[in-house]
Amino acid sequence: MLDQQISGDAATAAGMPRQALTGVRIVDLTQFEAGPSCTQMLGWLGAEVIKVEPPGKGEQGRRASTEDPDLDSVYFMLLNANKKSVTCNLKHEKGRELLRALIREADVFIENFGPGVIERLGFGYEEVRALNPRIIYAQVKGFDAGSSNANLLAFDNIAQAAGGSLSVTGDADGRPLTPGVNVGDTGSGLHCSVGILAALFQRQTTGVGQRIEIIMQEVVINFGRILYAAQAIFGKAVPRRGNAHIMGASAPCEVFPCKGGGPNDYCLIYTSRAGNHQWEALLKVIGREDLKADPRYAAPALRFQNSQEINEVITAWTLQRDKRTCMKLLGDAGVPASAVYDTLELYEDEELRRQGTFVTLDHAVRGDFVMPGCPVRMSGSPNRPTAAPLLGADNEGVYGGLLGLSAEKLAALKSDKAI
Repeated sequence: MLDQQISGDAATAAGMPRQALTGVRIVDLTQFEAGPSCTQMLGWLGAEVIKVEPPGKGEQGRRASTEDPDLDSVYFMLLNANKKSVTCNLKHEKGRELLRALIREADVFIENFGPGVIERLGFGYEEVRALNPRIIYAQVKGFDAGSSNANLLAFDNIAQAAGGSLSVTGDADGRPLTPGVNVGDTGSGLHCSVGILAALFQRQTTGVGQRIEIIMQEVVINFGRILYAAQAIFGKAVPRRGNAHIMGASAPCEVFPCKGGGPNDYCLIYTSRAGNHQWEALLKVIGREDLKADPRYAAPALRFQNSQEINEVITAWTLQRDKRTCMKLLGDAGVPASAVYDTLELYEDEELRRQGTFVTLDHAVRGDFVMPGCPVRMSGSPNRPTAAPLLGADNEGVYGGLLGLSAEKLAALKSDKAI
């Protein structure tokens, strides 16, 4: 627990710096993405994360979208680094007693089951708090427990639809589109990690834990808070604008086709609505300084009104260059621009490998496995990424080492199908 040195901290024993969350123990009953993304972040920062899974197949994400039914899915491995795994049958009383014992030794308890599931298993907030008054009890749900939608299931795309994200994504004359990144799931997980860290900090003063509720719909609304600035200005629901700035305040703000003609051979170019300096720098790079005197482009709002003509001028320039060259020339001149990188380009980028954006981990079955690493860099808390655990890999270490159960007791629990 946080008050104690975790036994067996090999890194600390070897003289390596302690990580920020060394000593924090988390009992993790999460599944899929919203919950696991939270506990993975905390594990990256040094917490001891004990993932509690059903015997047999483990949490549902282990076999989600896998190319081989006998292997843990890449999906699972991407979300469960830096964790331990124990099996525990929560439909068996002996399994539930094991979980109670883990809760007594923990700082944090977290789950993201469907509505009502954890309560039916006997581990609602009041039950868990009675076992350990210092526990931080965290839950991720789709909708507020007091709302008319409280009993509805939610996944990332559901949260994004419910939180307004789809309504502003897509072309003006097209249907709503689901964004390509999972801000509903992983965004909820990261919000939850912030809440847990705040609760741990507050507990140092109060001495007691508290309940944390993360509502996925609210998280998406929070990510889209600037939309309500646009709504206040225009007095109506914010429309879809394609790649144009949601505030409708300046141009260019578009992806421009580049030399090569591939599906992602584009460069996104944007100039701020806070003046003309970036616009003028752009004109110099593309050799069209004559447009500085054109009254149609004299201010950001005017450029937005004439964005089609601007886009045609810029496209004539970008088509003669590859996307990286466009990015470099514009960026060096102080114009915000980026090549549109696809996932394979990012995955194979040697610079990203060197800087630790992608890390290579040694998985117990798959061997070398490359995945995005921890994006939080701390000068006094080094990242030590480890691969996702196999199902039940830490039964002996956790149940035997932490709870003190004998090998004979563990064998009996396994025979009883409790673990």
